[in-house]
Amino acid sequence: MVESLVQNDFEINLQHVMRRMRTMNAHVEIITLLDAEGTVARSTYGEVVRRADKLANALQSLGVGKGDRVATFAWNTQQHLEIYLAVPCMGAVLHTLNIRLTDDQLIYIINHARDRVIIVDETLLAQIERILPSIGGVEHFIVIGDHTRGAALPRPFAYEAFIATEPDHFDYPEIDGRAAASLCYTSGTTGNPKGVLYGHRSTVLHAMAECLTDTLDVRSADRVLPVVPMFHANAWGLPYTCGMLGAALIMPGRFLHADALVRLIAAEHVTFAAAVPTIWNDVLRTSADAPESLGSLRRVTCGGAAVPQALMQRFEDTFGTALIQGFGMTETSPLVAIAEAPPGVTGAEFWRYRAKTGRISPLVEARIVDVDGHELPWDGEHPGELELAGPWIASGYYLDEASEEKFRQGWLRTGDVATIDALGYIQITDRVKDVIKSGGEWISSIEMENALMSHPQVIEAAVIAKPDERWDERPLPCVVVGTGGDATPQALNAHIQASFARWQLPDEYAYISEVPKTSVGKFDKKVLRTMLAAGELPGRRAVEVTQHDAHRIHVTPPRPV
Repeated sequence: MVESLVQNDFEINLQHVMRRMRTMNAHVEIITLLDAEGTVARSTYGEVVRRADKLANALQSLGVGKGDRVATFAWNTQQHLEIYLAVPCMGAVLHTLNIRLTDDQLIYIINHARDRVIIVDETLLAQIERILPSIGGVEHFIVIGDHTRGAALPRPFAYEAFIATEPDHFDYPEIDGRAAASLCYTSGTTGNPKGVLYGHRSTVLHAMAECLTDTLDVRSADRVLPVVPMFHANAWGLPYTCGMLGAALIMPGRFLHADALVRLIAAEHVTFAAAVPTIWNDVLRTSADAPESLGSLRRVTCGGAAVPQALMQRFEDTFGTALIQGFGMTETSPLVAIAEAPPGVTGAEFWRYRAKTGRISPLVEARIVDVDGHELPWDGEHPGELELAGPWIASGYYLDEASEEKFRQGWLRTGDVATIDALGYIQITDRVKDVIKSGGEWISSIEMENALMSHPQVIEAAVIAKPDERWDERPLPCVVVGTGGDATPQALNAHIQASFARWQLPDEYAYISEVPKTSVGKFDKKVLRTMLAAGELPGRRAVEVTQHDAHRIHVTPPRPV
């Protein structure tokens, strides 16, 4: 039949990545930072795969088999990469535990996933030991480093001794590309964290997509520094992309402060790096006087939260390196969109595109819908809830009833209010839960945050809704400001007034020492709302903003999503 000539049953799974690391990429370096002084451990992909074979044998001797969950509680290191390869390729499921979650959240995740084994870094033992009585289903603990520090654990293995005597060859089973490769839980901003299963096929396709020039543009000649943690959506998929492509990996370990990262970039000639905006803000502040320290960087990817245009411009002006905004979620593996400008666009229009959420990646389907689920046009004007589908987009949560409300007929409901223009550029204007509804009209908290963070004295800004007897809600910016300069409420309103109608300008500001963050570095607005309700966010008035009636524009507001 004709169909038999075009159908190919070749399985796409992570064993393909492992084979390339074993053969054509065996010489490629992997480097792990060991201390704050810059000492590193050097190895190769060939050695990593050999050690992964030994780990697979050792795990099999414990009875780990198809579908069993093996959890990691670890930093970005060579050993973590070995686990990334061995566990899914032997048919088990890699479960990356978020080291920044609370005890209760960790207990829930470990028990919900039914982890059989936890591999933990010695520097992170205290939290695992603290919750030990509540995770009785875990059968074995393996400690990366000095296992004697895990004396409270029942019969812990030392990672190096655990694999030392095992054969450096493993008979890997055939794996269906649709089988689960890894399990990652959301950060639990509402309710319990929710599990997202990544398949072998979807993970490989995602890795290939990151090599496209119009997405992450990772190249085999790159030396890649994933600052983004390996517990956060598989470090945005970069370990697998680098292994498949043959790009060198520079692992920062637990040394994530700006000084250590800048020294590592300079010493190891890093050409590609990925981290959340707070990291690059810190790097910019600490290294602005020594731009040559980041001279090797070809490209920097930033995500996890909306990236202020001011940060992108300052970074590029200071270091001569493009800082590119990307958008994704745990549920999307995470690649959805990258904010490169269209060819030939220059000047203010160039930065308008660069500041957008991003252009939809190949193989990702996107749409925006109104409250009734009706699809809205791609005209850049009609806002609706952003929904996504594709080969690496989740279709449901792992053993969680929340799937019923979060997924609709194969589409992931992101909870983001957005527009999409005719070129496929997404612009997220807010989270459904964060949009400020003042007098029946919307004010975008994200747009206001970006405008405020373009002020030279504003380090961070998070805008929440403050209840208002007359207007239901008013915007309350919570700002972190630097020393010197004028960052009074009046000055900040004057700075942003070109971007907002007068009635949208804040009546008051809250000045705080730091914006609370979630476990993956996003602004945690629920903490700010709790502080506001408890009277812990005293406001400073912008006294010239008074007569809202005189300035309010009476138009038909957008339909709330």
